[in-house]
Amino acid sequence: MVASEIRALFAVASRPEVVSLAGGMPYVTALPLDMVGELVSELVTRRGPVALQYGSGQGDPHLREQICDVMRLEGIQAAADDVVVTVGSQQALDLITRIFIDPGDVVLAEGPSYVGALGTFSAYQAKVVHIAMDDQGIVPESLAQTIYALETAGAPIKFLYTIPNFQNPAGVTLNIARRQQVLDICQRAGVLIIEDNPYGLLGFDGEPMPALRADNADGVVYLGSFSKTLAPGFRVGWALAPHAIRDKLVLAMESAVLSHSSFTQLAVGQYLATQPWREQIKTFRELYRERRDALLDALESLMPPEVTWTRPGGGFFVWATLPEGLDSKAILPRAVAERVAFVPGTGFFSDGSGARHMRLSYCYPEPDRIREGVRRLAGVIEQEMQLRDTFGTGSVREHNGVDTPGPDLA
Repeated sequence: MVASEIRALFAVASRPEVVSLAGGMPYVTALPLDMVGELVSELVTRRGPVALQYGSGQGDPHLREQICDVMRLEGIQAAADDVVVTVGSQQALDLITRIFIDPGDVVLAEGPSYVGALGTFSAYQAKVVHIAMDDQGIVPESLAQTIYALETAGAPIKFLYTIPNFQNPAGVTLNIARRQQVLDICQRAGVLIIEDNPYGLLGFDGEPMPALRADNADGVVYLGSFSKTLAPGFRVGWALAPHAIRDKLVLAMESAVLSHSSFTQLAVGQYLATQPWREQIKTFRELYRERRDALLDALESLMPPEVTWTRPGGGFFVWATLPEGLDSKAILPRAVAERVAFVPGTGFFSDGSGARHMRLSYCYPEPDRIREGVRRLAGVIEQEMQLRDTFGTGSVREHNGVDTPGPDLA
């Protein structure tokens, strides 16, 4: 477990004068906080003896039924008995890795991939092999070729980890045709799929995409979370798993925390039962759409033409690519000095590659702050390009493998 040297920089980046395009923090101020406060108060008054007591290692039964209702929006038909409630989906990911990984086992993951997942895989000494992505998600041919090469070499593949919707950090979505191809490839190879889907209900256009789990109940473990559609402070996520894996998840869950918070589970359940949560998700979608548009418009009007970026249809993130010769990790200190922050691309690859990339988050700042942040960042990039043109290269730093920024960068 290795701490990243950029942690110190982000302590500075949290100051109010710095525009942070780094953190993936939901805009919880958009919640009806007065109603949430009343709900929590009523929970303590009416159900305090239950809410403040130990609970089941698998999670509150009624909440698990409600989670099945939420997943039905993405085409998943599931039984509450196959759901395990966790402390955020991050704990579900940790438990899955604990169950399956021995040191040296292979995990397949998109390149780039979620920094929190890479940190977990590294902590359990897995070998991460990245699968190529483009603007339509995982490239099936790359997946098939990689599986064949690893099988030929005798390397044990434990699972494919994927974020198919509005991926963190790239912002891209796996298209419908490729979803079936990925399922078919993994089924033929006997490779389990871990589908991490915190952003699936936060699309800006049309209905939610059908989950991979909707078409394969036996070969997919689905990870979900209320952190993005309600609030991360509740720390309530879940895993939907085939029976044998579910049983191991419950044992691992009890080993890790005995039982998680009955209070937060019942609070989330009460919210789902009494509040118009579907309308609240629509509110979040419109808010994030406005901020996505502000970021894309600012990038278009302010960035040098050599910079490119993805155009997400939902979620929180844009993935930008710098011109040749520039290193995002090396220019981060200068950016913070100019009062703007981002996440360097090196944190999203297991081998520390991705130096020309950066993740830009639009979920938290107001639109005018986003535009100001892009203006400052564009100035830093232009200065780096001038250094490159004068001396042959911009600032360059050594890379030492997986970065693990704090939870504010998840």
